[in-house]
Amino acid sequence: MKDKLAALARRHGTPLLIIDHDRIRRNYRTFTGCLPRVQAYYAVKANSNQGIIKTLFEQGASFDVASYNEFMQVYEYISHFEDKDKDFYIWDKIIFSNTIKDKETLSRIRRYKPLVTYDNEDEIRKIKDHCDTAGLVLRLKVPDIGSQVELSSKFGAEPGDATGLIEHAFDAGLTVEGLSFHVGSQCTNFDNYAVALEITSEVFHECRRRGRHLKIVDIGGGFPVPYDPQAPRFEKLAEVIDAECARLFPQDVDIIAEPGRFMVATAAVLVSEIVGRARRDGKMFYYINDGVYHTFSGVVYDHWIPNFQSDKDGPIEVCAVVGPTCDSFDKISLSEQLPGNLQIGDYLYTENIGAYSVVSSTRFNGFDGAKILHVNT
Repeated sequence: MKDKLAALARRHGTPLLIIDHDRIRRNYRTFTGCLPRVQAYYAVKANSNQGIIKTLFEQGASFDVASYNEFMQVYEYISHFEDKDKDFYIWDKIIFSNTIKDKETLSRIRRYKPLVTYDNEDEIRKIKDHCDTAGLVLRLKVPDIGSQVELSSKFGAEPGDATGLIEHAFDAGLTVEGLSFHVGSQCTNFDNYAVALEITSEVFHECRRRGRHLKIVDIGGGFPVPYDPQAPRFEKLAEVIDAECARLFPQDVDIIAEPGRFMVATAAVLVSEIVGRARRDGKMFYYINDGVYHTFSGVVYDHWIPNFQSDKDGPIEVCAVVGPTCDSFDKISLSEQLPGNLQIGDYLYTENIGAYSVVSSTRFNGFDGAKILHVNT
C-alpha cells in the first residue's frame, strides 16, 4: 500500500491528501445499515470538499449545513430540479443545525421553508423576523463527558427551559417540529447517548401532553471513529441507540442524525515529505511540508492525536515531527516512534485524516495546503 502511495506522491507532488470514495460509501452504508430507522444528514463541516458532497448526494444522504455557503454546495446538485421537487428536497434533506444564524442567511433561505435549530429566545425573534416559514428544532444541552470535542458549553438550552422556549416559539407564530442534541464529537462514552435520549424523551412527551405534536428527534453526531484499536465500536453504539429509540419514542417520530467525522475520517491518507532534519537536545526533529496551520489543523481545533508511519527501516526512536512555518507553535507531535535515520525527501504517511483537517487549513506564511487526489470516484 505504501508503495502505491509513494508512487502517487511522486506523480502529483506533496503534501498529498488522497480521498478514497469507496471508503466513504462503505462508511455511509455501515451507518445506515446499523441504524435503519435513522436518516443520516452528513455534517458538511467535517470536510466540505465538493467531491465528498457529490458522492454522498449520490448515495442518498441528507445534509447538515452550518452556513449559507455550505447550503449552496449541496444546492448545486438540485439546482436543476423543478421548483416543487427542489423545495421538497430542501425541506426533507437539509437541516441548518447551527443554532445561531445571521439574519442575511435566514432571509435568503426563507422561501425554502427550511428546518433550522435554535436554543434561545433571541433566535426565536430573529427567525420570526427573517424566516417565519422555517420549521424549528430546539437543541437541548446534554452531557458530553469524555468526548474529544465538547459542545455543551456553547450550545443547547437547559432541559428545564425547553418547554418554555417551545411555547414561546409557538406564541410567536412559528412551528416547532422537534428536538435535537449533540453529545460532543468523537464520543467514546456511550452513556452520553443514553442520558441524552432520556432527557430528550422527557421533554418530548411533556410537549405532546401539552398538545404540541413534535415529530423529529435529532440525535446529532459524535459517532466514534476507529482512530486506534481502543476506540469503541460504532456497531455497539448503534445497538444502544436503536434499543433506546425504540423504548423511548413512538414509531411516528422521525429520528435523524448528523454524522460527519464518521463518514470521512477514515477515508483519507496524507503523504507528507521531510524537507529538513535536525537533532535538538538529542531528539531527532523532522520538518515536513505540512503542519498545524494546514492539513494537521485538527491537532489544534479538533484535539486530534496525529499518527505517522514511514516505509524506511532503521532503529526506532522518539522523534518530533514539526511543520514548515516559521512559528514555533507549528509542532505536530513531539513523541512519534519513527526511524531516526530518515532523510530529506523521505515520505511520512498519516492515516484517518479525512475529518477536520483540510477543511480548516490556512495559507499562513504563504504555504499552500495539500493537493487533494480523489480515487474510486
